[in-house]
Amino acid sequence: MHTVFLRLRSIVFLALICAGAQAQASQNTLMIFGDSLSAAYGVQTEEAWVALLKERLDEEGLDQWQVVNASISGETTDGGVRRLPRLLDENDPDIVIIELGGNDGLRGFPPDVIRSNLSSMIEQVNESGARALLVGMQIPPNYGQRYTSAFAEIYPQLAEQQQTELVPFFLDGVYDQEGLMQDDDIHPTAEAQGQLLDNVWPVLEPMLRRQSP
Repeated sequence: MHTVFLRLRSIVFLALICAGAQAQASQNTLMIFGDSLSAAYGVQTEEAWVALLKERLDEEGLDQWQVVNASISGETTDGGVRRLPRLLDENDPDIVIIELGGNDGLRGFPPDVIRSNLSSMIEQVNESGARALLVGMQIPPNYGQRYTSAFAEIYPQLAEQQQTELVPFFLDGVYDQEGLMQDDDIHPTAEAQGQLLDNVWPVLEPMLRRQSP
């Protein structure tokens, strides 16, 4: 009887191990790699668009996706290029949302440098076996219309060159709406976070479903 019990316990133990391994294998990782717009600057973490994204994944039956938010306030594309390799190794993501460049534009960094850095990040993501989603940004005309236009063109040009999915403009329906921008006119309010998610979701959802187990 004791021998039979031990065998049964071993079978149950092995079944639990297999079930755990299966569950782990069915998990997908979505990494958000952005700046303060994705790091919940000026709003509660649970109100931010990344938190709302986690809720929507559950609502849409995509709860096998875990979300890693690797965004930090003040991040530039130069910092992103240097920080990304370690994060790819640590998190092994399936999809990476690249939401960077706004700080570069506000500081007047050369568009060619911004483009080169973003291109390098997309290539790093591709080489890791993940898929990149580039989030487009636009800036106020502080440095003149020529610079503003050159900056805005970076994102669609890169998306076409790299065959990368693109959210045309992250702040669409937000930046010019009363009550949706904080007093600094740079960061969205808590009330705007749902719109940010709605801007990303139509492009992101098909990517998630194509890679779901």
